[in-house]
Amino acid sequence: MAETITTETRNEKTMNLDEMSTHDILHVMNQEDKTVPDAVNNEIKDIEKAVSAVIDSFKKGGRLIYIGAGTSGRLGILDAVECPPTFGTDPEQVQGLIAGGENAIMQAVEGAEDDPERAAADLKALHLSEKDTVIGLAASGRTPYVIGGLDYSKATGAHTVSVSCNKNAKSSHHADISIEVDVGPEILTGSTRLKAGTAQKLVVNMISTSSMIGIGKVYKNLMVDVQLTNKKLIERAKNIISLAAQVDYDTAASFLERAHQNPKLAIVMIKLRCSYEKAKQNLAETDGFVREAIKLANKDGE
Repeated sequence: MAETITTETRNEKTMNLDEMSTHDILHVMNQEDKTVPDAVNNEIKDIEKAVSAVIDSFKKGGRLIYIGAGTSGRLGILDAVECPPTFGTDPEQVQGLIAGGENAIMQAVEGAEDDPERAAADLKALHLSEKDTVIGLAASGRTPYVIGGLDYSKATGAHTVSVSCNKNAKSSHHADISIEVDVGPEILTGSTRLKAGTAQKLVVNMISTSSMIGIGKVYKNLMVDVQLTNKKLIERAKNIISLAAQVDYDTAASFLERAHQNPKLAIVMIKLRCSYEKAKQNLAETDGFVREAIKLANKDGE
């Protein structure tokens, strides 16, 4: 008898999906989507464990590496590529691997997800170490590529996390930490790019953002390590400095220039009325946490 898992079962509310009006299809999709945040909320405790593991890796100089296939793999890559512009991280610090390699980002590579040895090879190519955290993303929780990657990661000594959308998922038994977001059957049977995809996106958002906050990439609720790679982000940095240091736009722009385009340094310089060198020293002593750098006594009397 074939294995039955929630992500592959039929949704009783949409048994006649092909006969429904567009309005009714959109309504039922919206109603089903509303259930996803509550399902994620049920897993907060395990998501917190995953965040702790990632922060531990970052503090040791390690990395966060997502592995997945299909939609799950693309979601990991999406989260990874957004970290450098948002948090000023090195592109190596958060990475995403997808079964089938780069070609699979744009089109399906059939059979790639069935090869557990490929995941081990992909991780080995990244020189995976015990400092890293590997998060396996698989809606079904049974993707061989993900399970193979988790097994290799555990053997290497890395932190391992499984994110699935089924209870008692197979991948959960291959990871130190398991996050099982049970979103129920999709409106289109087995189409896990829908609720399951939304759930996984919410989870990776929570993990990466919380982890970055945990290593000092945020001051108050401002992205103070934003990279100034285009005009929009340069303007955002000036506004961030203005809000964080409670100064006008022109003052913020002036200090951003004096801080060599580093928003964190500009904020500390303004708040402490100190030099670039002193601000840099304070941030170094507090591991990059702006709030803690501001609290440091100004020993030089500047």
